[in-house]
Amino acid sequence: MADRSSSRSRRRNDAPSQKSEFRQWVEAIVVAVVIVLIIRTFFFDLFRIPTPSMERNLLVGDYLFVSKLHYGTRLPMTPLAVPFGSAFRDDLYLDAPQIPYTRLPGFSSIERGDAVVFNLPPDDGPIDRKMHYIKRIIGMPGETLQITDKVVAVDGNRLPLGEGMQYFWTVRKSDARYQVSRSELEDLAISAWRENPDGEMARTLATARAALEVRDWSWVEDVEPLVLRNTNYDSVLYPPNQGFTPDNYGPLTIPAAGKTVTLNDETWPVYEPVITRFEGRSARAMTDSTYAIDGEETTTYTFEQDYYFMLGDNRDDSEDSRFWGFVPEDHIVGKALFTYFSWDAEAFRPRFNRILRPIQDGEVFTDTPILEDGNLVEAAATDRE
Repeated sequence: MADRSSSRSRRRNDAPSQKSEFRQWVEAIVVAVVIVLIIRTFFFDLFRIPTPSMERNLLVGDYLFVSKLHYGTRLPMTPLAVPFGSAFRDDLYLDAPQIPYTRLPGFSSIERGDAVVFNLPPDDGPIDRKMHYIKRIIGMPGETLQITDKVVAVDGNRLPLGEGMQYFWTVRKSDARYQVSRSELEDLAISAWRENPDGEMARTLATARAALEVRDWSWVEDVEPLVLRNTNYDSVLYPPNQGFTPDNYGPLTIPAAGKTVTLNDETWPVYEPVITRFEGRSARAMTDSTYAIDGEETTTYTFEQDYYFMLGDNRDDSEDSRFWGFVPEDHIVGKALFTYFSWDAEAFRPRFNRILRPIQDGEVFTDTPILEDGNLVEAAATDRE
């Protein structure tokens, strides 16, 4: 009898112990966090649009699906950080150790017109801990970019104004008594319309296609781009004190990996910040029209990585490369593919028509109006490069 009781006791002791319900929940949460962390680090990430700088293609409240695989995943450079800590604070990480920039192979290259998420270059701190921005790539490595009366040209070839890109326009009315209705503006997705006191002119923020529609209204005499001539921008644009404005800018040649530039009084203000901040070199101007790079006297410099020129789609309400310069390749996070959700905070409801909406890339410049000698014309009406 004693032997049977001892045997039952041993079987009970040998049975696997039951995990508590609390422990099972903790393990499930930990596994889920690890999986999400791996996916968002190596495959894709999710971002929200907080400002109108990309309207009307991307709206405030759009939630974006951003692929890290297209251009190749950038491996973490600051590995010791609180997971998802950036959602609460910007400094929940350790500065050391820092891992050198490494990007895995991707399956597509960076192209003009891509909507790209990147770390903001002028921010301080480790590269992958800088603030995230989204803009559209306009200038490619090695190209010369210039903006003349709002028209962007790369290597001398003018770009169309772009589908869904907004600009300020001056509307000249043939009948000052006419008052535009709210429904007329809403039909063209025009969010701003401000008339002069005499009612003969108005300023509006609209896409080029909407501006063409406005010009066809019976009481409108003409629609012209509103070009800024204000020299007060001179000190806040990149590089400063060059006489640039947001609408008349450059020309600037964008740095490219392996490209050698001559350093002189004209190019030094453009490339010195790139050489010191992003290439990690010590650079200073000498007294005899030469320059010292890492202590060696030289009049040339060869760049180590590619750089890009970014602009916002809401061209007159965007802080972009015109204000803070080129975007280095090691700052690029990924390509924005589609909006997976959108929330209209003013109406306090979802924008159902924007859910799973693809984000245009290069085709944003296809068959869209252009500015020709200050006149707005359809792309088909003229030969363009």
